Amino acid sequence: MSKGIATDFLIVGYGNTLRGDDGLGPRIAEAVASWHLPNVRAISLHQLTPEVAEALASAEVVIFVDARPSDPQVEPSPNVTFTAITAPDDDAPAATHVSDPRRLLALTRRVYGRCPQAWLISVPGVNFDFGESLSEQARRGVEVALRRIRLLFTSQ
Repeated sequence: MSKGIATDFLIVGYGNTLRGDDGLGPRIAEAVASWHLPNVRAISLHQLTPEVAEALASAEVVIFVDARPSDPQVEPSPNVTFTAITAPDDDAPAATHVSDPRRLLALTRRVYGRCPQAWLISVPGVNFDFGESLSEQARRGVEVALRRIRLLFTSQ
């Protein structure tokens, strides 16, 4: 890892904590923050905004965590995916209010001249109605995601 970088790992959990399973990204980020690991920073957001680019620029590796709609009949077990992502090659401007991880990485590269290695952890959810509780499927997915993140840190 680079000596001039303040954070080796950045976890960015995003989603609406008042919409059931959509709030699992922030919950995962908060759980990782509670581990108090050196060189690991975790932030919990309602949505991705351009302001997050500064935090991305100071990380070597960023892990975005978000919920994705799932059908429990089709996907009965928590099929948590861990996918490498990259900034798009085009110079299209990022959205001014909301962005997806790839556009945020592109903005980071454009503004700060660097772009961290990035991953997206996608956790299945089935309940996106108003409320703060997670479905059973989302709770199991959160456990799987946290185990995978912990394993990543212990293998470094």
